[in-house]
Amino acid sequence: MVSEAGRDSLRGAILCKMAEEKEATKPEVAEDPTPEPEPDPSLVHTLSDGTKVKERIPRQRACNEKDAKGKLCAGHLKRWYFFGDEVKREYGEDAEIYRCEHCQTLYLPNPDEEPRTGTLSW
Repeated sequence: MVSEAGRDSLRGAILCKMAEEKEATKPEVAEDPTPEPEPDPSLVHTLSDGTKVKERIPRQRACNEKDAKGKLCAGHLKRWYFFGDEVKREYGEDAEIYRCEHCQTLYLPNPDEEPRTGTLSW
């Protein structure tokens, strides 16, 4: 018969051995606090002032740009007529350009969609 003190020391030895085995089999993983963001496939160009120019996906009405924390902007895309000289040089005087109302990212129309530059017909 084993005394209570002997049982406790035996239990402690077993727990110690299990902890050592667990540490030995534990793979060493380097934790990266800031994961590399995936490149945006719709990014077309970045202007000299840092403004991003993206291509809209079909029927897109809200901005899909993410901030540093990964939060979606979701600002409404509005038709923008009064763009600067750099945008005029890159995309033409009468370009169909949309701009996010929150983050000011510029969007070009989707080439698969019909242009929305004409008069609406009922």
